[in-house]
Amino acid sequence: MARPPPLNSPELQNKVFLVLLVLVSIAFGLILWPFNGAIWWAIFLAIVFMPLHARLLRRFGNRHSLAALATVGVTLVVAILPLVLLTISVTQEASAVYARIKSGELNLAQFIQQILSGLPAWLQQWLDRFGLLDMAAAQRRMVAGLSQSGQAITSQALSIGQTTFDFVISFFLLLYLLFFLLRDGPVLSQQLARAIPLQAHHKNELFAKFVTVVRATVKGNILVALIQGALGGLALWFLEVPGAILWGAVMAFLSLLPAIGAALVWLPVALWFLMTGAIWQGAALAAWGVLVIGLVDNLLRPLLVGKDTKLPDYLVLMSTLGGMAIFGLNGFVIGPLIAAMFVAAWQIFSQAKDEDGDVRGRLPPP
Repeated sequence: MARPPPLNSPELQNKVFLVLLVLVSIAFGLILWPFNGAIWWAIFLAIVFMPLHARLLRRFGNRHSLAALATVGVTLVVAILPLVLLTISVTQEASAVYARIKSGELNLAQFIQQILSGLPAWLQQWLDRFGLLDMAAAQRRMVAGLSQSGQAITSQALSIGQTTFDFVISFFLLLYLLFFLLRDGPVLSQQLARAIPLQAHHKNELFAKFVTVVRATVKGNILVALIQGALGGLALWFLEVPGAILWGAVMAFLSLLPAIGAALVWLPVALWFLMTGAIWQGAALAAWGVLVIGLVDNLLRPLLVGKDTKLPDYLVLMSTLGGMAIFGLNGFVIGPLIAAMFVAAWQIFSQAKDEDGDVRGRLPPP
């Protein structure tokens, strides 16, 4: 029977230290979890704006703190404040649209009825067979849904003070972390690389892949989504569709989902125009959606994202939805990032096994 190692043996001390390291790391992660959104976005923004920080660092004579502070200021003006203002505008317009629907000024059931009335007779009969033409029942379900939405909004309004406080804390924490990540980023990344028990070239590949994916996702996918949402919202505003800013934001959000995209918004609106006799409006919106909004995705996304980070559309879709289910709104960046790192890690593992097999094949038999 094997005797247990003595208490002062290096093997036992390493095991105890490894358990302690895991427990302390989990506890530290739980402490930081309430601010995970601010931490993730600070890391993302630091990676995206690191080239700008490097140029400012040379311009300011290698004064790291001044260059980091200037980069934070540029980030605040270029990226953060416009997003905050857009969020406020979308919230206000969503409240206005909700009020119009609740008061009956905006009758969605009537709009749907107009679309259904323009369908062919055989299709109307098929829909009626399944009860899909019963607008009275649809109206009742809509009123019930609005009532539940109103209750949810009321409950959220009661905790608005706490929500605002959490937002302010997260906002300043993001800026605070962004400053130190920009200033001390190279040193921190070197310390992290030394702590990872992998070969040097594998660590370099993983770090390079992480940086490339973050820049491609934030700079590419988000920028393309904002452009598509802006183009779609501009078209709806020109055609005097109620809630153009709100629907533009929805199109920008849906543009993050491949193969589905903004067409989920502009296509039904174009069909409604065509079914209600507004032929030129429907045709113009359909042409704008296909030729302009659609081409933005096909032309800009490959240029901004690049072929090296291109994931299959189904993997992007599943990782985006799964990331949002776990991390909330931040998941539309975190999900594809984790998926890309998953693919990269398995590719490195496969290459390492192939290289190991080649080396073993070249060695003489024992």
